[in-house]
Amino acid sequence: MQEHVTTHQAEEDSRNETIRIWLNGRILPRAEALVSVYDAGFMLGDGVWEGLRLYEGRWAFLDEHLDRLFEAALAIDLDIGMDRDAIRQALLDTADANGMQTDAHARLMVTRGVKTRPFQHPSLSRQGPTVAIIMEHSKPKIPRPIRLATVPHIRGLPMSQDPKLNSHSKLNCILACIAAEKAGADEALMLDIHGFVNTTNACNFFIVRKGEVWTSTGDYCMNGITRRKVVQICREAGIPVFEKNFSLVETYSADEAFLTGTFGAQTPVGEIDGRRIGSGDMGPMTERIRGLYKELVAA
Repeated sequence: MQEHVTTHQAEEDSRNETIRIWLNGRILPRAEALVSVYDAGFMLGDGVWEGLRLYEGRWAFLDEHLDRLFEAALAIDLDIGMDRDAIRQALLDTADANGMQTDAHARLMVTRGVKTRPFQHPSLSRQGPTVAIIMEHSKPKIPRPIRLATVPHIRGLPMSQDPKLNSHSKLNCILACIAAEKAGADEALMLDIHGFVNTTNACNFFIVRKGEVWTSTGDYCMNGITRRKVVQICREAGIPVFEKNFSLVETYSADEAFLTGTFGAQTPVGEIDGRRIGSGDMGPMTERIRGLYKELVAA
């Protein structure tokens, strides 16, 4: 059996051993960028985050990432304590401190901060928020198309934990990923509450059938920015694209499948539940969309 790969697999880069991390207004060596065990993010997963990608000196779709970050913070009643310009500057300063111009990935995290006692109530977070930016030299290196396995874990209803929210609480997705690996796959294909194909544990999911590009309705998956851009570029290029309900049966007979996310952009899927998808390699539509996406990022 082939070894597992992940959608966030990157080339090894020794420079990441000495990266500098932005933490609460200070840029610190990796070994010194420490957060309290009383931090609400560590203790309860109480926080929101964004993943951002640096291409040729520019953070791709930065305004949309900041929109999503501030909307998520508002939704959980979390005051970030910084405005958009301050966050932009923090990203620029961190990239500069690490000598990064391209092929870099940032994880921007905001938690409710340090709690006075180790319990749930948000009012106990009286030293906060905690804001951190981890930035790494990161060039995707995925040696083959991803293998997916359908798992029993689903993305749930908005009144439990809205799957559109980019929260620190990722245990549901982690359990889904573990189940997929136990089944011999790389990552998990998750259904929605109605049994329709939805998303993976880490990325948004698309299929190609008879020249059409399909993705889920978006009701039960992460509000992916790369997902949104793929829908946009398909429409602009005259490629039929649909956000709709579709079943596993329709997925198994797809001509192509691919994943979208900030890190990997568009990652081909070669197998789902032991069934080869199309040729098992990257298909022509996925390759075309990749090219259009690269043009959009460079614009």
